[in-house]
Amino acid sequence: MPGRFLSLFKPIGRVLPEIKKPERKVSFNEKIFWTALVLVVFLVMTEIPLFGVAQSAQDQFGALRVIFASNRGTLMELGIGPIVTAGLILQLLAGSSIIKCDMSNPEDRGLFTSASKVFSILLTGIQAGAYLLSGMYGAPFTTDLPGGVVLIIFLQLLGAGIIVMLMDELVQKGWGLGSGISLFIMAGVAQNIMWSTFSPQTGLFVGGLSAFLSRVSPFDVGNPTLTYLFGSAGGIYPSVLGLIATIVVFLIVIYLQGVRVELPMSYAGYKGFRSRYPIKLLYVSNLPVIFASALFANVYFFSQLLWANFGRPAPGTNLFFQIIGDYNQTVSSTGATSITPVGGLAYFVTAPHSIQGVIAAPLQAAVYLGVIVVFCAVFSLIWLEVGGLGPAKVAKQLMDSGMQIPGYRRSGRPIEAILKRYIPVVTVLGGIFVGLLAGLSDFFGAFGTGTGILLSVGIIYQYYELLMRERAAEMFPAFRRILGE
Repeated sequence: MPGRFLSLFKPIGRVLPEIKKPERKVSFNEKIFWTALVLVVFLVMTEIPLFGVAQSAQDQFGALRVIFASNRGTLMELGIGPIVTAGLILQLLAGSSIIKCDMSNPEDRGLFTSASKVFSILLTGIQAGAYLLSGMYGAPFTTDLPGGVVLIIFLQLLGAGIIVMLMDELVQKGWGLGSGISLFIMAGVAQNIMWSTFSPQTGLFVGGLSAFLSRVSPFDVGNPTLTYLFGSAGGIYPSVLGLIATIVVFLIVIYLQGVRVELPMSYAGYKGFRSRYPIKLLYVSNLPVIFASALFANVYFFSQLLWANFGRPAPGTNLFFQIIGDYNQTVSSTGATSITPVGGLAYFVTAPHSIQGVIAAPLQAAVYLGVIVVFCAVFSLIWLEVGGLGPAKVAKQLMDSGMQIPGYRRSGRPIEAILKRYIPVVTVLGGIFVGLLAGLSDFFGAFGTGTGILLSVGIIYQYYELLMRERAAEMFPAFRRILGE
């Protein structure tokens, strides 16, 4: 029986939009087609501008948008943020047993999916309303636009969020390959890297490699050579150093994916048959840096929302904003409005995105790096238990599959004792490495941000394994029984 909380979503689930599971076997080529179609629709939506939104203001969340596959001023203004946030909240509640949910029960699994949809739609509406009040585009929409236009903007954001949710469901339910959310993140990071590398001069923006080869300066003043090589202090423009850092970070992450500790195992039912249980350095994958980035993004966003709706006080004049986030608003000669954090918590959870930025604000860089490393380590340990990856649960899974450690009697206790020596240590080390890599790559101006690169490499590796499985199952149908399909 489903828990009381999930039972609340039973009547709502009947009216929610839903993609049905395929009632027939979907061929490999057909899955490729639907995956490609979903990706094309997503990329088109990232280029369709929102009706009624001014495009003159500087983007305040550029680095964070890469992670959430969003694009400023378009239908993908919110990106996958509401869906990811809703999923993480429910996973944490279920993993910590605050809500009862048995994923092996089809009824519970269906109600959990309905709850995820409801939370996604609610968070899309909440974030859309918050964006309308935050003054992201220079001033609160409610003071500049008629009520009808505000409503149209809200409905556009809400409708786009529902479409993204359904496209993700289409891919996950077997019509496509993998996960729509992962696909969108990977596409957003790849798009950002390509644009930052090869973009021709478009207004004030020019790709790092294009600027270096053509000697086109994105600045009217300053030393163009330093700009080509090291970027600007604000980290707005890509640089050659950023391109090199991107390549280096990709290679480091690929290497870290293969670092592991392998424990010797044997099968109790097959004497002499040996195997190994791998404990990867990135044991909890990239989830810690996703949690940390989502937390920092919310601190930044909601502190700016409060600042915008409390009269936009000047920096240093309000103690409350000096604690949560002090901002400075400037208007350029072209009329573009820029809002940047200059103090408080929001300032210290924002990374300088160039070496010159680190030199200009060493305290901000040091605090940011320390905070992201600590949070990644802490979130790694939290997810160890919440995600069912702790030594006790892994030991039980190994016992249930008939495995044991050679030289020990067949019992869960010795397996759990040995796993406790490795899993917590590897988990913390992995969180620290992920935090350091994400922070330092941002300091060097890596394209797509360090977090985006971490996520992309993991997603590409998952898709590689998935494609190999699908191709093997397509060529040799008997493999489907082995793969559990």
